[in-house]
Amino acid sequence: MPLSALRAVFVEALGLPPDTDVDALTYRSVPQWDSVAHMALIARLESRFDLMLETDEVLDLSSFARCREILAAHGCRFDD
Repeated sequence: MPLSALRAVFVEALGLPPDTDVDALTYRSVPQWDSVAHMALIARLESRFDLMLETDEVLDLSSFARCREILAAHGCRFDD
């Protein structure tokens, strides 16, 4: 799966401009990524990648990079 698919989930869920450097995002590094948006992001990730995140994973998902690691643990592989 292309990494752009994961980037798109972040852009859509957080309502970010399309040109946002998503790879550098961390929780609360932009005003859009607050606690409410975090739950919207989780819902989109679970729906898009057909998985269910554990509570500790939801709490640990603190950056785009960490999200990639968590999804990798669920078998999601990204091409780029």
